[in-house]
Amino acid sequence: MKPRKLPIRKWKSIRKALLRLAIPALFVTASWAASPPQLNNQTPRVSRYAGKLAYDLNRQHPNAMIDVIVQFKETPRAIHYQRMLSHGAVLRTKLHSIQAAAFRIPVSALAMLEKDPDVLYVTPDRPVSMQNSYEDFASAVEADVAAQQYGLDGTGIGVAVIDSGIADHADFHIAGGNRVVHSESFVAGDSTTKDVYGHGTHVSGIIGGNGSASGAGTGYAQQIAGMAPNVNLINLRVLDQNGAGTDSQVIAAIQRAIALKTQYNIRVINLSLGRPVFESYTLDPLDQAVEQAWAAGIVVVVAAGNNGRDDSMHTRGFGTIGSPGNDPAVITVAATRTMGTATRADDSIASYSSKGPTLLDHIVKPDVVAPGNRIGSLLVKNSTLDTEFPTLEIAPSGTCTGTCATQYFRLSGTSMATPVVTGAVALMLQKDPTLTPDTVKARIMKTAWKGFGVYCKSFDVFNNEFDNQYDLFTYGAGYLDVDAALANTDVANGVALSPTASYNAANNTVTIVNTSSVTWGTSVVWGNSVVWGNSVVWGNSLLSANSVVWGNSVVWGNTVDQGFSVVWGNSVVWGTSTATSAYSDGQDGEN
Repeated sequence: MKPRKLPIRKWKSIRKALLRLAIPALFVTASWAASPPQLNNQTPRVSRYAGKLAYDLNRQHPNAMIDVIVQFKETPRAIHYQRMLSHGAVLRTKLHSIQAAAFRIPVSALAMLEKDPDVLYVTPDRPVSMQNSYEDFASAVEADVAAQQYGLDGTGIGVAVIDSGIADHADFHIAGGNRVVHSESFVAGDSTTKDVYGHGTHVSGIIGGNGSASGAGTGYAQQIAGMAPNVNLINLRVLDQNGAGTDSQVIAAIQRAIALKTQYNIRVINLSLGRPVFESYTLDPLDQAVEQAWAAGIVVVVAAGNNGRDDSMHTRGFGTIGSPGNDPAVITVAATRTMGTATRADDSIASYSSKGPTLLDHIVKPDVVAPGNRIGSLLVKNSTLDTEFPTLEIAPSGTCTGTCATQYFRLSGTSMATPVVTGAVALMLQKDPTLTPDTVKARIMKTAWKGFGVYCKSFDVFNNEFDNQYDLFTYGAGYLDVDAALANTDVANGVALSPTASYNAANNTVTIVNTSSVTWGTSVVWGNSVVWGNSVVWGNSLLSANSVVWGNSVVWGNTVDQGFSVVWGNSVVWGTSTATSAYSDGQDGEN
């Protein structure tokens, strides 16, 4: 979810440009050895409708007053508010998280707003009811089938959640006490382990909430539970009340997880956070830390990032995987939309989900996809996220015994998809504690469902359209299938490093080469195998050589294009513009 202090939350220019994305893939920033290259803060959006004014604005009565939300090209300053007042506007609410503010204005002011060079887009302040809808993820990844067939719940497995903390919640309680068995803070100057921000608890609920607060008599129509509802949780807090942290805090927490491995049987680390890539994974300190955990026998599951809409470098969102998700050892997770149905057949990628290959090293990422859009999980009442976005609460609406209390919340992003995979890993390790991290990763990727089509589209809350296609830099090995992963008995011989993409300028082709030596007996896992097939594009049909992704495109076709330099060059190119329709904390997933 939220990246960024140098903290991660809001760098002034480059932070907004490269990272602005998260409520769901929380990104931590590294300290700079030198001043970062500067990007401007403009975040242009391409609306489905021409102009700056939303199509459903009431323009019939020029003298009438209407409530609107005005988005600016930068966080509004005093000069912007003064200009609005001169148009007869009355300020209602500052909405700086989306570079906007809510006003009551005369209809006659709309024409002036459309001509204002600092105004990005104007919408009605549309009526919103308390939203109780959310997308269920269990059936999409076959977790419900796995639970019925294997009866696994994560018992005995320890999962380290390195995030904003874990609050006390009924869904973590058991007869013998609390399943949050250890709590520690690595936030500088703040020893509290409570989740003031509200992100870590939501993530932890997806991993291991038992759903007791949504059981019979609570007013909830169905139980909202996590993937491994009896797993033990180790709370290692690295993000403050604003979702901000640093590399050093995360690294210290990873080191602590390794040290506590034996005491709490820590077999999995969940990292629903990250930051941009600044150097090769072989030098990046975050990558080095996750590799140490992996070598210690702990599976590390990392969010891909939420920069998939970023076309600022003309890469169509490719090359936007964050660190440490760029490390070939870890399991990097992208986010899908379940479309509100129980079947996965109609699911598609969330447009904000970051795509590979990784910058500099060209590692094929993400490794797998899982549901991450509008996921229901645990609420921390009065936390930063709850205070800023109360409409995302999932309130009880049915009959209850006693007082019905709101206990759940919905969030979107690769931060939500990551704990779905983490929970699946916990189930696999409960079933067979002898599994190595490499075998876990290889089984998950080999058994991932690949029944996608070729293209999909989605619309964000601003009605912007985003088009995607089913290539392995978007979907990795495919859709997490918990039932299939639990049924698989193959053993990986060697290390399960994600493969590397290689660009051949002579014939304009991209090939996949082994980064590691994993084999299933005599069959190679990566390359031309059951995992990847004979093409980097799979589904019902293959894309043509001159398609927007693989052929003469801005990403890999023309070597003089900026996009080509960003993805396939030997150094990071920052460019001069920012992300298009960047995903931010204020957005409730996508439609």
